[in-house]
Amino acid sequence: MMIETTFDSNYRKVLVAARRARQLQNGSHALVTSHSNKACKIAQEEIAAGKISYVKQETVVHKPLIEGPAVPLMSS
Repeated sequence: MMIETTFDSNYRKVLVAARRARQLQNGSHALVTSHSNKACKIAQEEIAAGKISYVKQETVVHKPLIEGPAVPLMSS
C-alpha cells in the first residue's frame, strides 16, 4: 500500500472527490474554509489545497492462460 497525494488520472481524482463529498454530506468537517455550501465543491477545494490523500493498493493482475487459438472458434 502506498499513500498518494498526486493523482495519476482525472478519473481517480473524480472518484476521490466523490468519496470525500459523501463524507462531508454525512457530517465530516471541511478541511478548508470555503464560500460554498456544496459538498462536491468543498471536496474539490480540499483536493486543490493538498489536504486529501488516498491509499493505492498494489494489485497483481493475473492473465488467464489460454490454450489453443487466442480467439475462440464458433462452430455452426
